Amino acid sequence: MQTYKREYMNWEQLLSLRRQGDKNKRLRNEQDETRLGFDVDYDRIIFSSAFRSLQDKTQVIPLSKTDFVHTRLTHSLEVSVVGRSLGRLAGKKIIEKHPYLKEVHGYKFNDIGAIVAAAALAHDIGNPPFGHSGEKAIGEYFKTGNGLKYKEQLSEVEYQDIIDFEGNANGFRLMTQDRAGVSGGLRLSYATLGAFMKYPKESLPKKPTKHICDKKFGFFQSEKYIFEEIAQDLGLPTRSNHGTVSYGRHPLTFLVEAADDICYTIIDFEDGINLGLISEDYALEYLIKLVKNTINTNKYNSLEYMEDRLSYLRALAINTLIQDAVSIFIENEESILNGAFEVSLMDKSGYKAQIEDIISLSVQKIYQSQEVVEKEIAGYTIISDILDVYIGALIGKKYDNASNYHNLMLRTLPGFYQQTDKSLYDILLNTCCYVASLSDSAAVHIHNKIKGRQL
Repeated sequence: MQTYKREYMNWEQLLSLRRQGDKNKRLRNEQDETRLGFDVDYDRIIFSSAFRSLQDKTQVIPLSKTDFVHTRLTHSLEVSVVGRSLGRLAGKKIIEKHPYLKEVHGYKFNDIGAIVAAAALAHDIGNPPFGHSGEKAIGEYFKTGNGLKYKEQLSEVEYQDIIDFEGNANGFRLMTQDRAGVSGGLRLSYATLGAFMKYPKESLPKKPTKHICDKKFGFFQSEKYIFEEIAQDLGLPTRSNHGTVSYGRHPLTFLVEAADDICYTIIDFEDGINLGLISEDYALEYLIKLVKNTINTNKYNSLEYMEDRLSYLRALAINTLIQDAVSIFIENEESILNGAFEVSLMDKSGYKAQIEDIISLSVQKIYQSQEVVEKEIAGYTIISDILDVYIGALIGKKYDNASNYHNLMLRTLPGFYQQTDKSLYDILLNTCCYVASLSDSAAVHIHNKIKGRQL
């Protein structure tokens, strides 16, 4: 069993405004109130090309032709809105409990709302096309596909990085990676980056405990040192005695996670009903258990159209879960601050049974629907073929045996991804990250080109 010394985190350190490359600490009292550093974080994320690509990435239904179904982009915007509410409500309680944050350092409850909103906005920024099956498709290419041949040339942890390709780690890479002339990626505040890091550990050991931090991993080996710098600056507690890199969560990560949990539970369910995959009768049956204390039955009965009734129930359900999550967070603040809180906030929810019922129905009726399954199957083939072509071309160039076809393919890659003067691990990971950057439609388009089906 893993043991480690409990280390208490402190809020002043956790709310760090420092950015990559900063030599000195940034003080809250010296911030421009018209545009705080945490507001800058939000703006930089929303104007990034990686965020824009989310408009054509799967949330529920891959390559859906229906205009009201959520994409990763609309999902991320909604998670951010819920995250801001969670952060402000929790922030008000935190400032009241720790008045020195305001009196000495100048922090306000809206600061915490801004941090959670920015981290929530970015929570899916590293996800590949075709939903979570895209992650699995990348990993399986190296685990059982043509990429298996590179296993012996990689260290154990490097190989683990790519066979368990993780959207969270890719998101961290996108936001922190140096590029020519661009140091520190988006240069976000350490507080926002800390709140973003759901799984603050490297890919090995894989799930060493049942702690929520160990469920997945949060950074690739290529970002190990910047990850450690951020974790240490924030004062995150170390969780490993075995030479591996593992830290406790930033407390605000629990709020980011809760925002995501609330949104996909309720809104994916709503999408399923709007798509006709789930009967409206289920909406009333399942959601009424969440809203029975707040619903105005006269108002509900006056709503003539299904979409309006659903919107009303959804708003009430989300508000109920927001209030519940904040209460759980504040009640468990001490154990969260010392890294002892081991589950998600919604796992402690008084509505856990109702949430599980909704998710179970969504899995059955939506995530495992024929349309989703068929498109996920196609996604596996598309991602595998794209990886095969580009990795073959890059490796060929690295070892001076690239064919003319390879050279032509390389010319279709963005310049940043054409680099071959790096290690094999860096080339493979960079190619995975390129594929992950593609929207669903872009991946289909490239695949059609490769296969000669489109000129």
